[in-house]
Amino acid sequence: MTRRRRRPGLGARILAALVAVLCVAAVTAWIVALIIGPTLFHDHMLMVSPVGPDSDVVAHAEQAFDTAWTTTLALSLTAALAASVLVTFFLVRRLVHPIGEVQAAVTRVAQGDFTARVPEDGIGVEFAELMSAFNAMAGELDQTERTRLRMLSDLAHEMRTPVATLDGYLEAMQDGVARADGETLVMLREQTERLTRLAADISLVSAAEERRLSTHPTPIRLGDLLTAAETQIRGRYKDHRVELRVTASMEARDLVLCLDADRIGQVLTNLLDNALQHTDPGDTVTLSAVADDTSVNLQVRDSGHGIAAEHLPHVFERFYRVDTARDRSHGGSGIGLAIVRSIVTAHAGSVSGHSEGPGRGAVFSVELPRRMNSPVAPQRL
Repeated sequence: MTRRRRRPGLGARILAALVAVLCVAAVTAWIVALIIGPTLFHDHMLMVSPVGPDSDVVAHAEQAFDTAWTTTLALSLTAALAASVLVTFFLVRRLVHPIGEVQAAVTRVAQGDFTARVPEDGIGVEFAELMSAFNAMAGELDQTERTRLRMLSDLAHEMRTPVATLDGYLEAMQDGVARADGETLVMLREQTERLTRLAADISLVSAAEERRLSTHPTPIRLGDLLTAAETQIRGRYKDHRVELRVTASMEARDLVLCLDADRIGQVLTNLLDNALQHTDPGDTVTLSAVADDTSVNLQVRDSGHGIAAEHLPHVFERFYRVDTARDRSHGGSGIGLAIVRSIVTAHAGSVSGHSEGPGRGAVFSVELPRRMNSPVAPQRL
């Protein structure tokens, strides 16, 4: 097996190239001096000397000049070459060292260590910007990896309950302890629907975060969006004895927007469902719409449990729950608000949540541009 020859490093190549340039410069200077120097000196000697060109005085002077200039030029070029090589050596070391650090960090990242960082005090603005960009990239990869691991852990936890329920009932039916009556089949159906809904939600959020979310914009009245969302969820509100109010001016209701009606409808139902999960019988949830010259603001306000300040920055993260026990009892996937943020972002909008504290309700606001150039064109990146 032939061993692959090791190619010289960048530092050795730069040093060799600069030494070659210096040698060429020295040889060129020597040749130019050899051609021009003696001729000029001879001509000047004839102009100032009263004797003929073949006199011993002129010959001796020219011999002395040749000895002086060759010795002086040789020593000066040698000294200059040595000094240049020394300075070049230190400069190359200073140049190659940060490159070596970047190479080592890139190798660590390629091996899965996203905590690798490089010093940002490079030998110039370009190197400093390169290292800063690398650190930013490594930081994003590290955050993505942490999110991926957390998502896998949370996903496994979310799937454990319905899978265990299905397995338990199927085993009981197999052993003859339970029967496949109507109530059991309904329960099994609910658990399979929960798994299906969880898979669909994960797929939607992942597609949005990877900028692959497909949207289909169509003109639609804002009032129709509000009515559709209200109709879809009012039955659940009635069952939980929570009052649902929908308020919007006639101007806002008649406003025509170009967006994906199904996606924005999902945003509204997710926000209304989230509000329902965090309210008690007798509470009120209000869906409102306000429009101005540049944007449309959709708002879901409830008088329910509220959100503590430390939870607010995380409510749009996947699987994050303010009240874990309550949310799981309602069978939610834990990523309803993450879906809201993904869809709104795909529509060039923004979403935010606010609460004055536990027991004081919460409000979620979605702001969408009123006029968008190809606002929600299908994104297939």
